[in-house]
Amino acid sequence: MSGLHIGVHFALVWICLGTIVGGAPVVPDADPAEVTDFYQLFNNPDAHLSLATAPTTLDFITEHGYPAERHYVTTEDGYIISLFRIPYSHNLQNEDQQRPIAFIQHGLFGSSDGWPCLGPDDGLPFLLSDAGYDVWMGNARGNRYSRNHTSLSTKHPKFWRFSWHEIGYFDIAASIDYTLSTENGKGQTGIHYVGHSQGTTVLFALLSSRPEYNAKIKTAHMLAPVAFMDHMDDFLVNTLSPYLGLNNAYSRLFCSQEFLPHNDFVLALLYNICRTGSVVSDFCSSSNDNTTQEGRTNKTASYMIVGAMPAGVSTDQILHYMQEHQSGHFREFDYGTKRNLKYYGTETPADYPTEKITCEMHMWYSDNDEMAAVEDVIRLSVTIPNAIMHHMEDPLWDHGDFAMNWEVRYYINDPIIAIMNKHEAENPQ
Repeated sequence: MSGLHIGVHFALVWICLGTIVGGAPVVPDADPAEVTDFYQLFNNPDAHLSLATAPTTLDFITEHGYPAERHYVTTEDGYIISLFRIPYSHNLQNEDQQRPIAFIQHGLFGSSDGWPCLGPDDGLPFLLSDAGYDVWMGNARGNRYSRNHTSLSTKHPKFWRFSWHEIGYFDIAASIDYTLSTENGKGQTGIHYVGHSQGTTVLFALLSSRPEYNAKIKTAHMLAPVAFMDHMDDFLVNTLSPYLGLNNAYSRLFCSQEFLPHNDFVLALLYNICRTGSVVSDFCSSSNDNTTQEGRTNKTASYMIVGAMPAGVSTDQILHYMQEHQSGHFREFDYGTKRNLKYYGTETPADYPTEKITCEMHMWYSDNDEMAAVEDVIRLSVTIPNAIMHHMEDPLWDHGDFAMNWEVRYYINDPIIAIMNKHEAENPQ
């Protein structure tokens, strides 16, 4: 399931559970034998997952013999984010050569774990490393690897006052600058970027808002690009966005906090919610129907990261997407008229000037992507001067397939590397 699906589906689950547990009438004279024991209901021994034992990105990389590093980067607004790196290929032994930089960014609710968990035969980080690249994997503020700040604790509400705009404007900008400042990056003019879902949104936001960063992108590869959301065909998004996509009591109650805190309790709760036979399991299965029933998803990889997802986000990231769906615009966060006047000087936020995205932008999209409808992708692409379209011919290819399909190497990863290699051959440093 895509990160955006997880966020929306579990938002509704969370609301439903709150109603069931918090809003159910109490019957004083009820027979104790007939009263549901919620502790027993959710105390499934199989669900005793632990963050302490969950594998990390370093584990996913080093178990296959590749070198791995973790780097800490401080953003302009004080967040400390983690980047993971495969600096060179142990198969090529190319550590003494200058290697072009490839940077990979995860989607909503994810982390860098999602890329190497596919293993060396299919995983994009390993394939890039063995193709001679210096590979970096980003982590957005608020996820399991980026929960530090120079002055704020995660318990402070101001820590969670960010949406995907700040992730793009600050986190991705700082990450690009950091990779180019390393010994291997010195003398290189830019990086190759790959993003999935929210990983595309944040780059669109950055390049529109800070167009000088276009010069630092050699090629960009947007997998399931999400910007405009008018034609998104998802029941739960359509259900929730009228409440969470407008500035009202619902959105104000939901805003600026950690959604689904990354802890052992939440892991166990989600395990029980989504297990077979759960009364609310349907909320977990929507976008998985095609992939699991048809055997299209790499289940081994999915099971490997179950102890590390969801990785942690701010509710404002979800609200910002709901706003896009309601407004029909691709624009900055809507705080409401009064605060918009304070922050932007206008009653409504301005649209992102996507015509300022001038780098070589490859957009990979499909007909069956319920989160990135073809009409919305095309609407965005016509505003980007150097957009190059890659339409997936498989009629079943959906949002999650861009990350977890069994044939993702053949249809996505190898073609991306071929494009990068062509660029490097034609534009030597």
